[in-house]
Amino acid sequence: MTDSAEKLTKTDAEWRAQLSDLAYKVTRRHGTERAGTHDDFPKVPGVFHCVCCGVPLFDQAQKYESGTGWPSFWAPIEPEAVETSTDRSFFMRRTEVHCARCEAHLGHVFPDGPQPTGLRYCMNGVAMTFQPKD
Repeated sequence: MTDSAEKLTKTDAEWRAQLSDLAYKVTRRHGTERAGTHDDFPKVPGVFHCVCCGVPLFDQAQKYESGTGWPSFWAPIEPEAVETSTDRSFFMRRTEVHCARCEAHLGHVFPDGPQPTGLRYCMNGVAMTFQPKD
């Protein structure tokens, strides 16, 4: 089992105390950071973790340049690390991606990514932290 197997819940006040204003808006209120505004993550091998609970989400090896202005990946580290739901906001129908452990909003997944999955996990950079591999 992964760390994501055990659900993590906190009060709104606890999330606000832990997160920056933007990270709170994105992860807890389903916001979106503006494209190209998050500092680019290093290009060295490493793992992207949920900013809220620390669960490993994506590996640098699955990251690619999509040209969208948001970090994009073709697959999560483990399928059970993330969950999806239908997002019908802004008169669109999209597939929202959230952390399976703490339900933090991470971004959306689209069917226009590279092989081998054909998926583009378009994530908010502020929703993740990066840890280089040793």
